[in-house]
Amino acid sequence: MNVKTTIYLIRHGECAGNRENRIRGCVDFPLNDNGRLQAHALADAMRHMGIEFIYSSPLIRAAETAKILGDSLGIGYRTNNAFCNIHLGPWEGRLKSEIAAETPELWNTWITRPEDLRIDGAETLDQVAERSLKGLEEVIREHKGRVGAIIAHRGVIKPMLASALGIAKPSFWRLHIDTASYSVLTHEDSRGFCLMGLNYKEHLKCLPLVQEFE
Repeated sequence: MNVKTTIYLIRHGECAGNRENRIRGCVDFPLNDNGRLQAHALADAMRHMGIEFIYSSPLIRAAETAKILGDSLGIGYRTNNAFCNIHLGPWEGRLKSEIAAETPELWNTWITRPEDLRIDGAETLDQVAERSLKGLEEVIREHKGRVGAIIAHRGVIKPMLASALGIAKPSFWRLHIDTASYSVLTHEDSRGFCLMGLNYKEHLKCLPLVQEFE
């Protein structure tokens, strides 16, 4: 039997780091007021999608989003380090404009060939892709044939999707994931992964949305 597992990939709601145009990485920003509104709108939109389990990045902005969704569905959530955001070392918490001014060559690599970026004390996107895809595959093995959600970060969802789908590098900027949006990924033993939908955000139409293209 060819069993299909469905995973909703959800980016956390907005935090101050998004609003201030900072590199977030593993800085533990909580949701801001708009981010909580986004998370509640997401939960309302996903109430009847049959979600049976939820995993989350351990960072607060993701875990808060997971709790709001879980409370709406009447289920709990589990944190998993495989879905923690990319660690960007000395860049974390800093304004993107400052980094671009101080290290223009590195910044140009980030906005054109991000998979080639190498920073002392930081993860690469390839490393994030490897750990997050391994985590995703473990979730699918444990919950085969069911419907679930993973709440994470754009710095995780994008490389994980690219790796799962075999998208050629540079791939990071070929996918766009807004805060509190959801995407739909399925898996079957015979066919592997299939992206059924990307960056659904109709539920956010009445809320401010920071557009991030760098």
